[in-house]
Order: sequence, then C-alpha cells, then structure tokens
Amino acid sequence: MKIGVIIPSLARSQQLIRLLAHLERQVRRPDEVIVSLPSGTDIAAPEHLSYPVTVLNGPKGSSAQRNTALDHAAGRFDVLAFLDDDFIPSADYLQGLEAAFSEHDDWAVVMGRVLLDGATGEGLSWADAMAALADAASEPPPALKVVEHVGAYGCNMSVRARAVGSVRFDERLVLYGWQEDIDFTSQLRPSGRIVSINTISGVHLGLKSGKVRGEQFGYSQIANPVYLVRKGTVPLGFALRLMSRNVAANLVRSLRPEPYVDRRGRLRGNALAMLHVVTGRVEPEYILKI
Repeated sequence: MKIGVIIPSLARSQQLIRLLAHLERQVRRPDEVIVSLPSGTDIAAPEHLSYPVTVLNGPKGSSAQRNTALDHAAGRFDVLAFLDDDFIPSADYLQGLEAAFSEHDDWAVVMGRVLLDGATGEGLSWADAMAALADAASEPPPALKVVEHVGAYGCNMSVRARAVGSVRFDERLVLYGWQEDIDFTSQLRPSGRIVSINTISGVHLGLKSGKVRGEQFGYSQIANPVYLVRKGTVPLGFALRLMSRNVAANLVRSLRPEPYVDRRGRLRGNALAMLHVVTGRVEPEYILKI
C-alpha cells in the first residue's frame, strides 16, 4: 500500500519544517510528502529525510492548495493522508492508518483521534504536543472504537485514493475554506464509510497564524453551510446545528472576548451573512470583499 501525505500550508514555514522532521519518527514512513504552498512561496525542507518531499505552488486557499496536491498525486497512491501543518501525529499514525484501510475495505475516509485540540483555545505549543504524545504512548493500546460521520474534519483525514476520482475540494470556499473538508469527504460516501477511529492519534496545535480575520470567518460560519446545503453535500440539520452553535458562542463570548479570538468581528460577519442569505445571496467567496 502506497501512502501519500498532503500538507497544505500558509505562512508557517518554521512549523512546517519542524513537522517534516517529526515525520521521520513514523514507524511506517510516508511514500511521499506533498507540500502545497501558495504561488511565490517556498520552504527549505530538512536535509537527509528518509522519504521524498515534493513542494508544489498554486492558487492560495485551503481548497485550492489541496486540489493542487490532488492533481499531482492522481493515480500514484492507495491512500492520501491530509494533515494540517499544525497536526502532530503519533509515531505509529501511518502504520495504524495502513492497517485500518487494509483491514476494512468498506472504509473510504478515516480520521484519527485528536488527543488535544488547540483550535478550541489559545493554541498549544510543540512541547504540549510532545508531552501528550508521550503520555498516550505510555498507555496500553485502546480497543478499536469506530464512529460514523457525515464528513471528515481536515486537521487529520485520510481517503482511499480510488474513491476520489474526479472529486475535488470546492474552490468557491476560499481562503481558510471552512467546511471544505466536510463537503469533499461527504461526496466520497458512495464509495464507503466515513469513520473516526481511536487507534491512530495526534495533537492539533491550533496555531492562529495563517487564519482569516474575524469578520471574514464569521461570514463563512453562515454562508458556507448554507451554500453546502443548497449544493446537497451536507444535511440541513447538520448545518443548522453548526450555525446555531457558532452564532451562540459568538454572542455570549463577545461580552468578554478571549484575547485570541475576534468574537465581535465574527458576530459582524455572522450578521452580514444572514442578511445576504435572507435576501437570496449565497456567495462564500464574498469574504474576499470584506
């Protein structure tokens, strides 16, 4: 089984270099790591890696950068593992991923367990990640637990390559994307189950650099789910729960915002998107004008 690892990245060169070096710890090394960067940017990959690294350039944005990598990878791998540049996998991550796809031919998409998620707070340090991974490695391996999902979340999601075909990430979900991962993976359901498993794991640092501004993100929190419901790739109930949860969080926390989240900007973006939706305008790429 050939495994290609795809890492889209923006404005995090030092973190990316550190991650590439960290992947040397994998018990089962990647057959290739494909780094997808916006045009005009580059990195100096660590020397003497035991696996090949390909650096690609193309249009900016999480969807576009993943598509650039998908086009390069087409027909060359059995499994494609998408990792955020701030997701730090355990040493047995790819080994467990290979076993999961080998033993379960009806699985099309697999997510691992996130031991710690800095995206829900102010973010985590590399030391935090190393400590969490060491603690997890010291425990007995867990019994397999499988959970079904509508779609996969992108910090660590892997797909069976033959299921992808011509499916690509929606480039109308520009910049940070927001739900582009759910949209993409939900379209692979006809080829198999979309699951998360607890036998592969890692830590998501949740770094704040490279993100969009608060008002842009708030707009995407409403516009993107509505767009995907109309497109038919996510259920209405899923979208309503997602939107209501985010608007409620922005309302409550805007009274005393966290220093690392622009809650009031997000709330303004929520309101603008809702205004556009009720007037019949559903345009995810409008954030480019904000």
